[in-house]
Amino acid sequence: MNRLYILLGIILAVLLFLPQVLNNYWLEIFILIFYYAYLGQCWNVLSGYTGNISLGHALYVGIGAYTSTRLAIVFGLTPWAGMFIGALLAMAVGLFIGFLGFRFGLRGVYFVLITISFAEIGRLIALHMDSLGSFMGLFLDFRPGFWNMQFKGNLPYYYIALGLLLFSVVVVRAFEVSKIGRYLVAIREDEDAAESLGVNTFRYKMWAIGLSSFMTALGGTFDANRIFHLSPERVMSMGMSIEIILRPIIGGMGTVLGPIVGSFLITLPAEWTRAYFSEVGRPGLHMVIYGFVLIFAVFFFPRGVMPFLNRVFKPFFIKHSSPGDNVRDL
Repeated sequence: MNRLYILLGIILAVLLFLPQVLNNYWLEIFILIFYYAYLGQCWNVLSGYTGNISLGHALYVGIGAYTSTRLAIVFGLTPWAGMFIGALLAMAVGLFIGFLGFRFGLRGVYFVLITISFAEIGRLIALHMDSLGSFMGLFLDFRPGFWNMQFKGNLPYYYIALGLLLFSVVVVRAFEVSKIGRYLVAIREDEDAAESLGVNTFRYKMWAIGLSSFMTALGGTFDANRIFHLSPERVMSMGMSIEIILRPIIGGMGTVLGPIVGSFLITLPAEWTRAYFSEVGRPGLHMVIYGFVLIFAVFFFPRGVMPFLNRVFKPFFIKHSSPGDNVRDL
């Protein structure tokens, strides 16, 4: 495992230095890669480790974004503080959804439906509330400064997005190797068997959805102060929820590095082809290629790319591993 950590350290060093050689366009692409990898990691906490698929995580993005933005507009509260208030509110909503779903034993498509329903309720509320800008959304005044989480240029956003991603990796890895993480994996593999062995499945699933919703909302605040505009159709749509789940699904659900690998595989070609076909007068054609890439990944990597990468690189990393180490955990 020492070799793996050395490799990850080298990759981190490269990412820290990379902005020195990138122009503003490529900085934007890497910000999107980090941002969607972070959101995918947040979704992974719930769906990847417990097996309860959520198609409503855009709700938490919107709660975080709208809460911190309204607090900044009305009370002048810095987004650095408002993001945690929004995250707590999102966690309360997530726990309420989890209570309804888990207490009444909703699984599979039934849990998916309840997450979609609450996400649509949240979107419709934002769409018709004047205080949230209604269908026009909210526009943030551009006041550059660290206090306002607003900056000239993409360089600060690059490092903030990278910081969020590193934070998610540390959190997910820490809970993955803990007792709670092992309980969650047991629930994912066979919930009835785990419950028969004394695992309080309701408690640990509530723990997972609470952490997942809290972390997701933090990303919403970051996005709001980077784009300077909030609209329900952008941050709280079904399209946003799908974008969140694609990264861990393609990269590998229930793995720490899966959402990151998936984000690089999806975001990089998607953004590059979008810009290219727009320049040559074929806007929208990139979605066709995007679709073929996803179809290819589903057919040839049904469990995600990470299991394949583990099989390929495990002989290299296992040489200096202790008997208890397992590269697959990443």
